[in-house]
Amino acid sequence: WDVPVGGMGALTDALAAAARAAGAELVTGHEVVRVDTDGRTAEVTYRTADGEGVAAARHVLVNASPQVLAALTGDPAPAPAEGAQLKVNMLLKRLPRLRDTSVDPREAFSGTFHIAEGYGQLAAAHAQAAAGELPGAPPSEIYCHSLTDPTILGPDLVEQGHQTLTLFGLHTPARLFERDNDAVREDLLKSTLAQLDAHLAEPLADCLATDADGRPCIEAKTPLDLERDLRLPGGNIFHRDLSWPYADESTGRWGVETRHANVLLCGAGAVRGGGVSGVPGHNAAMAVLEAGDGA
Repeated sequence: WDVPVGGMGALTDALAAAARAAGAELVTGHEVVRVDTDGRTAEVTYRTADGEGVAAARHVLVNASPQVLAALTGDPAPAPAEGAQLKVNMLLKRLPRLRDTSVDPREAFSGTFHIAEGYGQLAAAHAQAAAGELPGAPPSEIYCHSLTDPTILGPDLVEQGHQTLTLFGLHTPARLFERDNDAVREDLLKSTLAQLDAHLAEPLADCLATDADGRPCIEAKTPLDLERDLRLPGGNIFHRDLSWPYADESTGRWGVETRHANVLLCGAGAVRGGGVSGVPGHNAAMAVLEAGDGA
Protein backbone atom coordinates (compact mmCIF):
# COMPACT_ATOMS: atom_id res chain seq x y z
CA TRP A 1 0.00 0.00 0.00
CA ASP A 2 1.28 3.43 -1.00
CA VAL A 3 0.58 5.47 2.11
CA PRO A 4 2.41 8.55 3.43
CA VAL A 5 5.07 7.87 6.05
CA GLY A 6 3.68 9.16 9.32
CA GLY A 7 0.09 8.54 8.24
CA MET A 8 -2.41 11.05 6.89
CA GLY A 9 -1.53 13.34 9.79
CA ALA A 10 1.91 13.88 8.27
CA LEU A 11 0.29 14.84 4.98
CA THR A 12 -2.20 17.26 6.52
CA ASP A 13 0.54 18.81 8.68
CA ALA A 14 2.61 19.45 5.55
CA LEU A 15 -0.38 20.97 3.75
CA ALA A 16 -1.14 23.19 6.73
CA ALA A 17 2.48 24.36 6.91
CA ALA A 18 2.51 25.19 3.20
CA ALA A 19 -0.77 27.08 3.52
CA ARG A 20 0.44 29.13 6.48
CA ALA A 21 3.71 29.90 4.67
CA ALA A 22 1.63 31.30 1.82
CA GLY A 23 -0.31 33.54 4.20
CA ALA A 24 -3.38 31.45 4.97
CA GLU A 25 -5.12 31.64 8.33
CA LEU A 26 -6.37 28.23 9.51
CA VAL A 27 -9.07 28.14 12.18
CA THR A 28 -11.09 25.27 13.67
CA GLY A 29 -14.25 25.16 15.74
CA HIS A 30 -16.10 27.42 13.28
CA GLU A 31 -19.30 25.76 12.06
CA VAL A 32 -20.62 27.35 8.87
CA VAL A 33 -24.37 27.99 9.09
CA ARG A 34 -25.06 30.08 5.97
CA VAL A 35 -23.46 31.22 2.72
CA ASP A 36 -24.79 34.36 1.00
CA THR A 37 -23.52 35.38 -2.43
CA ASP A 38 -24.41 37.58 -5.36
CA GLY A 39 -22.00 35.71 -7.63
CA ARG A 40 -19.22 38.26 -7.17
CA THR A 41 -18.72 38.50 -3.41
CA ALA A 42 -19.82 36.20 -0.62
CA GLU A 43 -20.43 36.25 3.10
CA VAL A 44 -19.99 33.11 5.19
CA THR A 45 -21.81 33.10 8.51
CA TYR A 46 -20.27 30.81 11.09
CA ARG A 47 -20.91 29.80 14.68
CA THR A 48 -18.35 29.30 17.44
CA ALA A 49 -18.60 28.64 21.15
CA ASP A 50 -18.60 32.42 21.62
CA GLY A 51 -21.38 33.25 19.14
CA GLU A 52 -21.73 33.97 15.42
CA GLY A 53 -19.43 35.78 13.02
CA VAL A 54 -19.18 36.59 9.33
CA ALA A 55 -16.28 36.21 6.91
CA ALA A 56 -16.32 37.95 3.51
CA ALA A 57 -14.61 36.55 0.43
CA ARG A 58 -14.56 36.69 -3.35
CA HIS A 59 -14.69 32.90 -3.60
CA VAL A 60 -15.98 30.17 -1.28
CA LEU A 61 -14.63 26.63 -1.62
CA VAL A 62 -16.86 24.04 0.02
CA ASN A 63 -15.51 20.67 1.15
CA ALA A 64 -18.95 19.53 2.35
CA SER A 65 -21.44 17.55 0.30
CA PRO A 66 -23.73 19.14 -2.32
CA GLN A 67 -26.64 18.44 0.06
CA VAL A 68 -24.99 20.43 2.86
CA LEU A 69 -24.09 23.22 0.45
CA ALA A 70 -27.70 23.47 -0.74
CA ALA A 71 -28.83 23.87 2.87
CA LEU A 72 -26.24 26.60 3.46
CA THR A 73 -27.19 28.61 0.36
CA GLY A 74 -30.94 27.96 0.47
CA ASP A 75 -30.86 26.26 -2.93
CA PRO A 76 -33.05 23.25 -3.84
CA ALA A 77 -31.63 20.04 -2.43
CA PRO A 78 -30.00 17.66 -4.94
CA ALA A 79 -31.20 14.11 -5.42
CA PRO A 80 -30.88 11.96 -2.28
CA ALA A 81 -27.71 9.90 -1.99
CA GLU A 82 -27.22 6.50 -0.40
CA GLY A 83 -24.06 4.84 0.79
CA ALA A 84 -23.70 1.06 0.85
CA GLN A 85 -20.63 0.18 2.88
CA LEU A 86 -19.62 -1.08 6.30
CA LYS A 87 -16.39 0.39 7.69
CA VAL A 88 -14.59 -1.43 10.49
CA ASN A 89 -11.38 -0.29 12.19
CA MET A 90 -9.45 -2.74 14.38
CA LEU A 91 -6.30 -2.85 16.47
CA LEU A 92 -4.74 -6.31 16.70
CA LYS A 93 -2.26 -7.77 19.17
CA ARG A 94 -0.91 -9.75 16.24
CA LEU A 95 -1.91 -10.72 12.72
CA PRO A 96 -4.06 -13.87 12.68
CA ARG A 97 -2.64 -17.15 11.41
CA LEU A 98 -4.08 -18.31 8.09
CA ARG A 99 -5.76 -21.63 7.42
CA ASP A 100 -3.36 -21.93 4.48
CA THR A 101 -0.13 -22.44 6.42
CA SER A 102 2.02 -21.92 3.31
CA VAL A 103 1.19 -18.19 3.31
CA ASP A 104 2.85 -15.76 5.70
CA PRO A 105 0.16 -13.48 7.26
CA ARG A 106 2.43 -10.47 6.69
CA GLU A 107 2.40 -11.22 2.97
CA ALA A 108 -1.32 -11.94 2.87
CA PHE A 109 -2.28 -8.70 4.60
CA SER A 110 0.32 -6.40 3.03
CA GLY A 111 -1.94 -5.60 0.07
CA THR A 112 -5.70 -5.96 -0.35
CA PHE A 113 -7.16 -9.09 1.27
CA HIS A 114 -10.37 -9.96 -0.60
CA ILE A 115 -13.16 -11.82 1.24
CA ALA A 116 -16.25 -13.26 -0.49
CA GLU A 117 -15.51 -11.03 -3.47
CA GLY A 118 -15.72 -13.56 -6.29
CA TYR A 119 -17.92 -12.41 -9.17
CA GLY A 120 -20.74 -14.80 -8.26
CA GLN A 121 -20.50 -13.87 -4.58
CA LEU A 122 -20.68 -10.14 -5.36
CA ALA A 123 -23.66 -10.67 -7.67
CA ALA A 124 -25.51 -12.71 -5.05
CA ALA A 125 -24.83 -10.13 -2.32
CA HIS A 126 -26.01 -7.31 -4.59
CA ALA A 127 -29.23 -9.16 -5.41
CA GLN A 128 -29.97 -9.78 -1.74
CA ALA A 129 -29.30 -6.14 -0.82
CA ALA A 130 -31.50 -4.93 -3.70
CA ALA A 131 -34.28 -7.17 -2.33
CA GLY A 132 -34.00 -5.49 1.07
CA GLU A 133 -31.96 -8.16 2.82
CA LEU A 134 -28.48 -8.22 4.30
CA PRO A 135 -26.11 -10.35 2.20
CA GLY A 136 -25.88 -13.88 3.54
CA ALA A 137 -22.14 -13.89 2.82
CA PRO A 138 -21.16 -10.21 3.08
CA PRO A 139 -18.27 -9.33 0.73
CA SER A 140 -15.45 -7.21 2.08
CA GLU A 141 -11.78 -6.38 1.76
CA ILE A 142 -9.14 -5.71 4.37
CA TYR A 143 -6.11 -3.42 4.46
CA CYS A 144 -3.28 -3.46 6.98
CA HIS A 145 -1.70 -0.01 6.71
CA SER A 146 0.60 -0.57 9.68
CA LEU A 147 2.56 -3.16 7.68
CA THR A 148 3.39 -0.46 5.15
CA ASP A 149 3.98 2.31 7.66
CA PRO A 150 4.52 1.27 11.31
CA THR A 151 4.73 4.94 12.34
CA ILE A 152 0.93 5.16 12.37
CA LEU A 153 1.18 3.25 15.66
CA GLY A 154 3.00 4.34 18.78
CA PRO A 155 6.52 2.92 19.28
CA ASP A 156 5.36 0.80 22.22
CA LEU A 157 2.61 -0.85 20.16
CA VAL A 158 5.02 -1.50 17.30
CA GLU A 159 7.48 -3.13 19.70
CA GLN A 160 4.69 -5.36 21.03
CA GLY A 161 3.77 -6.49 17.51
CA HIS A 162 0.42 -4.72 17.20
CA GLN A 163 -1.13 -4.12 13.78
CA THR A 164 -4.11 -2.23 12.40
CA LEU A 165 -6.79 -3.69 10.16
CA THR A 166 -9.34 -1.71 8.18
CA LEU A 167 -12.27 -3.63 6.73
CA PHE A 168 -14.44 -2.21 3.98
CA GLY A 169 -17.72 -4.09 3.50
CA LEU A 170 -19.77 -3.90 0.30
CA HIS A 171 -23.44 -4.10 -0.73
CA THR A 172 -24.96 -2.86 2.53
CA PRO A 173 -27.17 0.11 1.51
CA ALA A 174 -28.25 2.61 4.15
CA ARG A 175 -31.93 1.64 3.89
CA LEU A 176 -31.16 -1.78 5.39
CA PHE A 177 -30.20 -0.10 8.69
CA GLU A 178 -33.22 2.17 9.05
CA ARG A 179 -35.26 -0.31 11.07
CA ASP A 180 -32.70 -0.68 13.89
CA ASN A 181 -29.23 0.64 13.08
CA ASP A 182 -27.53 -0.75 16.18
CA ALA A 183 -28.97 -4.26 15.90
CA VAL A 184 -28.38 -4.53 12.16
CA ARG A 185 -24.82 -3.25 12.57
CA GLU A 186 -24.12 -5.95 15.16
CA ASP A 187 -25.61 -8.71 12.99
CA LEU A 188 -23.73 -7.55 9.89
CA LEU A 189 -20.43 -7.28 11.76
CA LYS A 190 -20.76 -10.86 13.04
CA SER A 191 -21.55 -12.31 9.61
CA THR A 192 -18.83 -10.24 7.92
CA LEU A 193 -16.15 -11.38 10.37
CA ALA A 194 -17.40 -14.96 10.01
CA GLN A 195 -16.51 -14.78 6.30
CA LEU A 196 -12.99 -13.72 7.28
CA ASP A 197 -12.70 -16.35 10.01
CA ALA A 198 -13.37 -19.03 7.41
CA HIS A 199 -9.89 -18.30 6.01
CA LEU A 200 -8.13 -18.11 9.37
CA ALA A 201 -6.60 -20.75 11.60
CA GLU A 202 -7.81 -18.87 14.66
CA PRO A 203 -10.76 -16.54 15.32
CA LEU A 204 -10.01 -12.91 14.60
CA ALA A 205 -11.53 -12.08 18.00
CA ASP A 206 -8.59 -13.85 19.68
CA CYS A 207 -6.18 -11.43 17.98
CA LEU A 208 -7.94 -8.18 18.89
CA ALA A 209 -6.19 -5.84 21.29
CA THR A 210 -8.19 -4.54 24.26
CA ASP A 211 -8.46 -1.12 25.83
CA ALA A 212 -7.85 -0.18 29.46
CA ASP A 213 -11.32 -1.48 30.37
CA GLY A 214 -10.77 -4.82 28.64
CA ARG A 215 -13.01 -4.05 25.67
CA PRO A 216 -11.89 -5.25 22.21
CA CYS A 217 -10.47 -2.49 20.01
CA ILE A 218 -12.93 -2.72 17.12
CA GLU A 219 -15.30 -0.07 15.79
CA ALA A 220 -17.87 -0.52 13.03
CA LYS A 221 -19.63 2.27 11.15
CA THR A 222 -22.73 1.91 8.96
CA PRO A 223 -23.88 4.42 6.34
CA LEU A 224 -26.28 5.88 8.90
CA ASP A 225 -23.42 6.29 11.39
CA LEU A 226 -21.40 8.17 8.76
CA GLU A 227 -24.35 10.41 7.97
CA ARG A 228 -24.83 11.21 11.67
CA ASP A 229 -21.16 11.72 12.52
CA LEU A 230 -19.77 13.22 9.30
CA ARG A 231 -22.87 14.53 7.49
CA LEU A 232 -22.20 12.27 4.54
CA PRO A 233 -25.55 12.15 2.72
CA GLY A 234 -26.98 8.69 3.24
CA GLY A 235 -23.48 7.68 4.35
CA ASN A 236 -22.28 7.97 0.73
CA ILE A 237 -18.50 8.47 0.78
CA PHE A 238 -18.70 10.05 -2.70
CA HIS A 239 -21.44 12.48 -1.52
CA ARG A 240 -23.70 11.43 -4.41
CA ASP A 241 -24.28 8.59 -6.85
CA LEU A 242 -21.58 8.06 -9.43
CA SER A 243 -22.70 8.48 -13.04
CA TRP A 244 -21.52 8.18 -16.60
CA PRO A 245 -20.59 10.22 -18.50
CA TYR A 246 -18.80 11.80 -15.59
CA ALA A 247 -18.90 15.29 -17.08
CA ASP A 248 -21.03 17.28 -19.51
CA GLU A 249 -21.56 20.91 -20.44
CA SER A 250 -23.61 21.57 -17.31
CA THR A 251 -20.75 20.72 -14.95
CA GLY A 252 -18.39 23.47 -16.05
CA ARG A 253 -14.80 23.28 -17.15
CA TRP A 254 -13.41 21.91 -13.87
CA GLY A 255 -16.34 19.90 -12.55
CA VAL A 256 -16.42 21.89 -9.30
CA GLU A 257 -18.79 24.66 -10.37
CA THR A 258 -22.15 25.27 -8.68
CA ARG A 259 -25.10 27.49 -9.64
CA HIS A 260 -23.21 30.34 -7.93
CA ALA A 261 -20.22 31.62 -9.92
CA ASN A 262 -18.00 32.18 -6.89
CA VAL A 263 -18.99 29.11 -4.84
CA LEU A 264 -17.10 25.95 -5.75
CA LEU A 265 -17.07 22.36 -4.51
CA CYS A 266 -13.62 21.12 -3.49
CA GLY A 267 -14.60 17.75 -2.00
CA ALA A 268 -15.86 14.36 -3.10
CA GLY A 269 -19.13 15.84 -4.39
CA ALA A 270 -17.33 17.47 -7.31
CA VAL A 271 -18.11 15.79 -10.63
CA ARG A 272 -14.59 14.51 -11.09
CA GLY A 273 -14.63 13.74 -7.33
CA GLY A 274 -12.96 11.06 -5.35
CA GLY A 275 -12.38 12.30 -1.84
CA VAL A 276 -8.93 10.81 -1.30
CA SER A 277 -7.52 11.75 -4.71
CA GLY A 278 -7.05 15.46 -4.05
CA VAL A 279 -8.41 16.13 -7.55
CA PRO A 280 -11.44 18.22 -6.44
CA GLY A 281 -9.24 20.53 -4.34
CA HIS A 282 -6.80 20.94 -7.21
CA ASN A 283 -9.59 21.67 -9.67
CA ALA A 284 -11.32 24.17 -7.38
CA ALA A 285 -8.01 26.03 -6.93
CA MET A 286 -7.47 26.03 -10.69
CA ALA A 287 -10.97 27.41 -11.26
CA VAL A 288 -10.23 30.29 -8.86
CA LEU A 289 -6.89 31.03 -10.51
CA GLU A 290 -8.49 30.89 -13.95
CA ALA A 291 -11.13 33.42 -12.87
CA GLY A 292 -8.27 35.88 -12.39
CA ASP A 293 -10.09 38.09 -9.88
CA GLY A 294 -8.16 37.06 -6.76
CA ALA A 295 -9.16 34.69 -3.98
